Amino acid sequence: MNLVENLEYNTERPKLFIPEYGRHFQKMVDHAVSIADREERNKEAQAIISVMGNLQPHLRDVPDFQHKLWDQLFIMSDFKLDVDSPFPITSKEVLQQRPEPLEYPQNHPKYRFYGNNIKRMIDVAVKWEKGDMRSGLEYAIANHMKKCYLTWNKDTVEDTAIFNHLKEMSNGEIDLANDGENLTESVQFLKNRQAKSNRSNGSGSKKGQRNRKKRY
Repeated sequence: MNLVENLEYNTERPKLFIPEYGRHFQKMVDHAVSIADREERNKEAQAIISVMGNLQPHLRDVPDFQHKLWDQLFIMSDFKLDVDSPFPITSKEVLQQRPEPLEYPQNHPKYRFYGNNIKRMIDVAVKWEKGDMRSGLEYAIANHMKKCYLTWNKDTVEDTAIFNHLKEMSNGEIDLANDGENLTESVQFLKNRQAKSNRSNGSGSKKGQRNRKKRY
């Protein structure tokens, strides 16, 4: 009965600073903090760092990783561990600083089904000198636009619609309507898409059949 009454629950224990290392590791760090002799405390800290490195042996000799381990050691000690670190000791305030929010491109294109990368490709193409390379890039962009259109819209689309969209998105810089060239047929894009879908379904079916085999 006494054993049951003396059971410890994690909810009643101190919160772990880095739960990935576990409770016993935290006790090692707490013990190091409690050591009065500085030399012994340094030895204990080095031993703890060594054990931490053994958890990921392929990284333990990388300088940046070593710095990370020492930072984690100070975090687990709540920055109360006074030892000689081979790296500058990062302050608690610096580690707790929130990073600056990343800027996210707020693009709201009229034809969203083409994606932002198509607009970037168009912006690059209009900067090129006119010639065979630019012409090839322009038709590659138009073909990719047609493929995207068929993926998200209809099962067919006229080349003139793609040319008009490309002209509009390039602010009139790219006009392929009068070149007399044709884009890849819609049927070909649809065949490729269907073939890819069949391959995916076929591999999944075979995998399912293997899993359904009896095991003795």
